[in-house]
Amino acid sequence: MKRILVVDDDIEVLETIQLILEIGGFKVSALNNGEDVFNRIESFNPDLILLDISLGHIDGRVLCEQLKSIESTSQIPILLISGLYDPKDFTTLNYGQVDFLSKPFQMDVLMKKISKILSLEQDETYLMN
Repeated sequence: MKRILVVDDDIEVLETIQLILEIGGFKVSALNNGEDVFNRIESFNPDLILLDISLGHIDGRVLCEQLKSIESTSQIPILLISGLYDPKDFTTLNYGQVDFLSKPFQMDVLMKKISKILSLEQDETYLMN
């Protein structure tokens, strides 16, 4: 069973994503802040991280770059999510994420992106769509 860490400071969004992913057959760990990401990664060992860009006083893009710069977390694919940005903003900006999804999104779109990401080889050949 694939493991997904979801990080979003909006509790309703977090709980909804967690429920949908669990129904979809994933093991999910939900986190409502960016401060505990490194500890949660160490204890949960996710196959994928869904990371909101706006996490209160932490910028998810900076957190994404930090995760990608550390050897132990650099190979974990990260899907950035946000209600403040448009996908076209991320066609030229890369913080190490494998893809981007703007909120609000349909859950089937999220599930398709996750399936695609998790089916890819764990290397540097990720392409954003």
